[in-house]
Amino acid sequence: MYILATIKPWNIKKYNILNLEGDWHLIVSPSKYADITIYKPRYVFFVHWSELVPKDIYDNYECIGFHVGDLPYERGGSPVQNRILEGKYHTKITAFRIGEGIDTGDIYLKRNICLNGGGEEIFIRASNIIFDDMIPYIVKNHPIPVVQTGVGSISKRRKPEESEITTPIGLTRLNDFIRMLDADTYPPAFIRYGNLKIEFTRPSLKTGYLVADVRIGEIE
Repeated sequence: MYILATIKPWNIKKYNILNLEGDWHLIVSPSKYADITIYKPRYVFFVHWSELVPKDIYDNYECIGFHVGDLPYERGGSPVQNRILEGKYHTKITAFRIGEGIDTGDIYLKRNICLNGGGEEIFIRASNIIFDDMIPYIVKNHPIPVVQTGVGSISKRRKPEESEITTPIGLTRLNDFIRMLDADTYPPAFIRYGNLKIEFTRPSLKTGYLVADVRIGEIE
């Protein structure tokens, strides 16, 4: 028995069309943590799960998280956005044992991922790598995780107000800023103009200018 825990729609969609080996159960809310103790799974896979996993869960079951970052050097929240803000267009997805620390657990395996495209496009790309490659590999081979080595770094989870474009930046960086936030359930990049909030999605960088979809609403 295996359990998948995720809250993002692209992961749920991917899970529903896959024919994963073995018996599986899906959890889409922390309110369902009790299901883990009922099913007693071999592994619990937490994919794009932003909630803390209780100690009584990770102490008693092998809980595996997937982090977009080359652990231990790219720990912390909002990993896709923080990697792009750092100017990176390639990184790793790391499968690690969930424990007390933030992204500090032993490492099972890593895979390469490209960070080009819109935010949701990147998340779907990550989902494909995790579901088509990493999870099947772990289920089949039962790799022994290895302790992280090296001096780690950590980034803070971004807040909704940090989606505001507040300082002049070049077109390339502006394109990166808009696209990294362009995903369902994420607050899009925006500017304030008087009592209006102007949101930007679907950017396309051209020669000398940037094209994007715009949504204008009043600030509440």
